[in-house]
Amino acid sequence: MNVRMPFRPFNPFNAGAPCILVRCCFLNGHFIEINGRSRRSRRKIYYLHRRYKFMNRIEKQISRFRGWLPRKPMKLDKETLPDLEENDCYTAPFSQQRIHHFIIHNKDTFFNNATRSRIVHHILQRVKYEEGKNKIGLNRLLSNGSYEAAFPLHEGSYRSKNSIKTHGAENHRHLLYECWASWGVWYKYQPLDLVRRYFGEKIGLYFAWLGWYTGMLFPAAFIGLFVFLYGVTTLNHCQVSKEVCQATDIIMCPICDKYCPFMRLSDSCIYAKVTHLFDNGATVFFAVFMAVWATVFLEFWKRRRAVIAYDWDLIDWEEEEEEIRPQFEAKYSKKERMNPISGKPEPYQAFADKCSRLIVSASGIFFMICVVIAAVFGIVIYRVVTVSTFAAFKWALIRNNSQVATTGTAVCINFCIIMLLNVLYEKVALFLTNLEQPRTESEWENSFTLKMFLFQFVNLNSSTFYIAFFLGRFTGHPGAYLRLINRWRLEECHPSGCLIDLCMQMGIIMVLKQTWNNFMELGYPLIQNWWTRRKLRQEYGTQRKTSFPQWEKDYNLQPMNAYGLFDEYLEMILQFGFTTIFVAAFPLAPLLALLNNIIEIRLDAYKFVTQWRRPLASRAKDIGIWYGILEGIGILSVITNAFVIAVTSDFIPRLVYAYKYGPCAGQGEAGQKCMVGYVNASLSVFLVSDFENRSEPTSNGSEFSGSPLKYCRYRDYRDPPHSPVPYGYTLQFWHVLAARLAFIIVFEHLVFCIKHLISYLIPDLPKDLRDRMRREKYLIQEMMYEAELERLQKERKERKKNGKSYHNEWP
Repeated sequence: MNVRMPFRPFNPFNAGAPCILVRCCFLNGHFIEINGRSRRSRRKIYYLHRRYKFMNRIEKQISRFRGWLPRKPMKLDKETLPDLEENDCYTAPFSQQRIHHFIIHNKDTFFNNATRSRIVHHILQRVKYEEGKNKIGLNRLLSNGSYEAAFPLHEGSYRSKNSIKTHGAENHRHLLYECWASWGVWYKYQPLDLVRRYFGEKIGLYFAWLGWYTGMLFPAAFIGLFVFLYGVTTLNHCQVSKEVCQATDIIMCPICDKYCPFMRLSDSCIYAKVTHLFDNGATVFFAVFMAVWATVFLEFWKRRRAVIAYDWDLIDWEEEEEEIRPQFEAKYSKKERMNPISGKPEPYQAFADKCSRLIVSASGIFFMICVVIAAVFGIVIYRVVTVSTFAAFKWALIRNNSQVATTGTAVCINFCIIMLLNVLYEKVALFLTNLEQPRTESEWENSFTLKMFLFQFVNLNSSTFYIAFFLGRFTGHPGAYLRLINRWRLEECHPSGCLIDLCMQMGIIMVLKQTWNNFMELGYPLIQNWWTRRKLRQEYGTQRKTSFPQWEKDYNLQPMNAYGLFDEYLEMILQFGFTTIFVAAFPLAPLLALLNNIIEIRLDAYKFVTQWRRPLASRAKDIGIWYGILEGIGILSVITNAFVIAVTSDFIPRLVYAYKYGPCAGQGEAGQKCMVGYVNASLSVFLVSDFENRSEPTSNGSEFSGSPLKYCRYRDYRDPPHSPVPYGYTLQFWHVLAARLAFIIVFEHLVFCIKHLISYLIPDLPKDLRDRMRREKYLIQEMMYEAELERLQKERKERKKNGKSYHNEWP
């Protein structure tokens, strides 16, 4: 029989003391003199800093300027927030033997509901429900279907008929909804202490990290928007785009076999202008800035995390020794060995068995990556085939923009394949992780996280890597095209360059992915909960439904996903990759990420407060394995941006032309006047009669000059057809290649040196926090000594009153 089982609040003082670490306010009645103030609060340790006249003048000017602005519009109204200062005191692990040392005003409220739920869950995980070796724990009852669900209860409704400003909040859930999950407070800071109290430290740390990441996106979005606007303002002064737009006499060779016509270079004027918006003189600066930004973001997050860990009593917190997973225990229960720490026998996995499972798992990962490559290969074939189809289309709009139409449809198809493969990858990652038989839950979570991130990262970015570094790079030249399976001619870049394809790929994928994720995060639970409420109204009626107990109302909400915060972190980490890895090609990526995250914070808050059952509160010191993944993405972003600038964009060819081949050659200048003639120098000449039979276009180009074309142009650095070595590489090609390689090496070494220097200069702990921790340790030792001394003196007085005395007493 299935039974619904909610966690109900209980009194931990009346129950048996569970072995769970709970830190509580400590040393009741003992005050400390700090700078003349009697305090219990550990945060309010004051230091006198030396003031300077110059700094005072600056602060006065800033204060005058602030007088014209609204006063702290992003701060929450303190009158609506409850007093959260009860934890702002010295804390220690709770123990009933030392209960007289703790500040207890009310035993019923000494432990908040999140802590009570954690204690209840700890007990239920270890209670024996039946005679037998493995008949222990709530999880086994849930897995075998004895219970349908087990979850902590929400603290009442999140809505109220009365205004929170006039009547106050009815409960913490209502308060969180009004001050955090409501869309009207999107511009305010998050009440992280209240989130931590209600949902626990692990979820609180996620929202703290998400808020920090969103705040750090502001400078990146501002600089990216500046780069884009710089391209807009300098568009009319760009010599390259001017030459492209005025090149009505330059006829380009067809970009595909048979059906693609000859075209004037001036027909790609719009694309040349759009390319300049993203590929301009500020692009290199922005790429360096984003590489440094990623390092600064991670280093300052470590400092922010340290402050949060200190405020939330997580500095000295260590996870208890994890229990063995039931699956591991059932698989290897026949073979046991002594645990060197606990001294108890436990199941043991042989080294050969572990290695064989890891090899099989690694083979599965490799196979799935090959599936991704096969999907990208299919997209490449689609692009190669459809560019000819669109070139022969009857609609002039599509026929004249065949390459853009090919790119746009390929990106949309690629997005659908990405979403379909993500479903498959989740099942494969789950299967491979269970096949490895991790020993503990944390090992299982880390292994699953790494696989899922690797799968989804490769799946999401493989086509982007192809466009950035392979599209148009290995096509050959007219008359000697390289072909796929000796049949399909490889796709060429647009006459204005390959960067426009990369911008379209990133823009479409980023917008579609974020829109889809937001719908699945909020839209799907809303639809599910609406359908559940509809069925309940039909079954019980409106009046009966409103009288449901809280556990019944919570049961009708959606459960948190089985992997906890995995989906939330994965979405943001993949977005971080998009924001940094190819940011040189799409400077607006940080702005799109910022706008999405402002919505994401409130969307996630709304989901946690209103649409999901209350998750079990759990503790954590940091964001776990995700931090290492972020560091890896930061390193990869330096390499990819170096290659995007050197290989994908035209920055290096323009630089080489300006200093070596242009009008200013040898003068050490590289302005717009030095780019005169660049477009003509970057195009090679091809004799039309040298076309292969299967490549020869159906049109002879007579529509341009009234007679068949003899020559056409293409993007490359090759000798003309009547040279001693027809279509051989020119000296300019080798100069450009050498400059590209040199730029990659210099850029990477320079940025990596800056990143390591910043990491070295920024300490993990703020100085004031380090001083507070040292002073706290010193004061706690003093208080412990005074408390013990006072206790011994009281005992000595009592012994004297009772007529008992002992020799050699201390003190």
